[in-house]
Amino acid sequence: MHLAVFGGTFDPPHNGHLALCLFARELLAIDRLIVSVSNNPFKPERGAPDVHRKRMVELLSSEINGTGDACSEVSGWELEKQQPSYTVDLLNYVHALYPHDRLTLLVGEDSFREFHSWKDYEKLFSLCDIAVFRRASTEVNTLPSGSMPRNGGIELIDFDYPLSSTDIRELVSSGQSISGLVPPAVRRYIIEQGLYRKPLSSAT
Repeated sequence: MHLAVFGGTFDPPHNGHLALCLFARELLAIDRLIVSVSNNPFKPERGAPDVHRKRMVELLSSEINGTGDACSEVSGWELEKQQPSYTVDLLNYVHALYPHDRLTLLVGEDSFREFHSWKDYEKLFSLCDIAVFRRASTEVNTLPSGSMPRNGGIELIDFDYPLSSTDIRELVSSGQSISGLVPPAVRRYIIEQGLYRKPLSSAT
């Protein structure tokens, strides 16, 4: 079985995340996709509490499963640790659960640029293959070549979807529409829960 892991803070999940997962499922022939909600030590500020981020990822996962085989599932293991998340720890955990499966880590180009600063990043190559979804305009030699193991293990995939969770939070905070930028169920949840709204100023 080919198992893929896609981790992130998902604050909030958006259509770029959805498109990446769907593209990866088809291109890499993924049988099972684990979407893991993390507390990334490189992103200490959170716009939404853990419980809301996990619920939004569950809605994202439902959207993924609604377009084909029910291959996607959500992991809250990183959140349950109540401490910063490291990819190597997550992959060790997944590998222990599925020791005989082929494992691929899905990662965006921006995250991959920080690869050398990841905890025990050299160990990842013994745990999984890595699929890097890079902007189509990016030259290969601008990526961190020192990250590339001599025996391969990293696949570069062109994927140009210029959207970020920061964009979504800023739009919501300024009262602008995010329709078409996030899955409809995620949009409804953000509105219903009042997430990312700018706090009201105290009267003086």
